Amino acid sequence: MIFVYIFIGMIATLLIIAALLPKTFNIEKNIVIAKPVPAVMANVGDLNRYSEWNPWQQTDPTTQKYITGTPNTPGHKYAWEGKKVGMGSLTLNSIDDKHIHFDLQFLKPWKSHAKDNWLFEQWGNGETKVTWQNSGSLPWPIARLMGPMLNKSLSKQFEQGLGNLKKMVEGS
Repeated sequence: MIFVYIFIGMIATLLIIAALLPKTFNIEKNIVIAKPVPAVMANVGDLNRYSEWNPWQQTDPTTQKYITGTPNTPGHKYAWEGKKVGMGSLTLNSIDDKHIHFDLQFLKPWKSHAKDNWLFEQWGNGETKVTWQNSGSLPWPIARLMGPMLNKSLSKQFEQGLGNLKKMVEGS
């Protein structure tokens, strides 16, 4: 009987902790790339190149990917399905002379939605400061409990992804 009370107490404690944790997440990283803004934007807005620099997509080489629409145009879409990366899509929502906004949707292993935003600023002599920002909600209770791990994991992936993007763009 004591075990039942301890178990219920642990569950209640976790639920209370989850209620006190942030309801949303926001990750933002940046890098300077030695190419002009249009060249960098053209690579980010072309989802045919997405798996070349995005470390998360590189974790499962057997992932099925489906790319539709015209690069650098609203509606351009990258959808995937894989054992390690689950199932989801990234859709170019809007683009202007220094921003690209994507909608990021996960369907499996769990449903979630996030905004994936990019800012491109002229920096130095022919360089571009690229800021990659991702934000979304953390539903209660499990996602909120996993929020700190998500922030750490995404921060690392963003740094690696921006580094990969820099190598790819500067090498071309």
